[in-house]
Amino acid sequence: MYDIGRSKRAEKAYSFDDVAIVPSRRTRGLSDVDLTWRIDACVFDFPIVAAPMDSVMSPATVILMGRLGGLGVLNLEGLWSRYEDPQPLFDELAAIDDTLAATKRMQEIYAAPIDEGLLRSRLAEIRAAEVPFAASLPPKHAARYGPIVAEAGADFLVVRGTTVSAEHLASEGDPLDLGAFIPSIDVPVIAGGCANYRTAFHLMRAGAAGVLVGFGGGARRATRRVLGIEVPMATAVADVAAARRDYMDESGGRYVHVIADGSVGGSGDIAKALACGADAAMVGVPLARAVEAPGRGYHWGPEAWHPTLSRGLRVRFETIGDFRSILLGPSPVADGSMNLVGALRRTLASTGFGDLKHFQKAELVIV
Repeated sequence: MYDIGRSKRAEKAYSFDDVAIVPSRRTRGLSDVDLTWRIDACVFDFPIVAAPMDSVMSPATVILMGRLGGLGVLNLEGLWSRYEDPQPLFDELAAIDDTLAATKRMQEIYAAPIDEGLLRSRLAEIRAAEVPFAASLPPKHAARYGPIVAEAGADFLVVRGTTVSAEHLASEGDPLDLGAFIPSIDVPVIAGGCANYRTAFHLMRAGAAGVLVGFGGGARRATRRVLGIEVPMATAVADVAAARRDYMDESGGRYVHVIADGSVGGSGDIAKALACGADAAMVGVPLARAVEAPGRGYHWGPEAWHPTLSRGLRVRFETIGDFRSILLGPSPVADGSMNLVGALRRTLASTGFGDLKHFQKAELVIV
């Protein structure tokens, strides 16, 4: 602990950039590495979740993600639940170069109400493809639309926000109590963001099948600038992994999955997140660079179009390939932005680990 003046103490925290993975005494053949991730009744070929951001996930790309072996998450607060054909709006936003003008236009576009009929049809479209998928809602809409997600046969409901707690106190409205909500709904719930031991432990006690670690993915730095809130991700993931271990002891063996959701910009960050104790990583930026991404190379989260307090930027990325090549290769670039699965497989092989659970025990150093 460090003293901040005479009245405050703080611990030192580390980001993924601050740590590196140490090779062990052995290596392993690539074909001997198992990247399978199992959560609830679903088995995935690799531990990568596509972030529920409009710039990345449409019904078509959710289906594509499932067919490639990962988990896609559709944002049910986004344009696909507000407009019958939102693609012209994506094209319009892509044609706006000025950041301020783009933010104002996004606030106008997202002011349209959620259409429950559209929401149901999007879910039915994905379910008909017979691939695993998840749907995402912010806490304020979870109680209203969560039962629809369960009825539609989604494999998971993701309750995702900048900060999500098991109990929300409010003098107005009807706050969401996850401890009462999760047992009442017939679909496994993944909840977050959170970034410390205590919050994660309470989410696990509330019944979450998985906990998202982070503060909204791409808006992490903006959240720090605007709200003053941030916990560097290496420390956050390690703390939540400790909560998972202690909750297993308390619950008699119930395992809650830890999913890193922030600062995951490339293959090296995915590997570091898992080495810190995560079971999977939620990615947005790498997939926003795919030719199939609805954002046409632009990337943004819900913080960017908040009606009263925008705190996330719409960022422009160069399109580099399709979903398959970004996830599975081959990669013509050397910056960790493509063949994410192949890079993770090579990390495990180079450090001698045969599967993801053993890889969580990898040795780290502070760089």
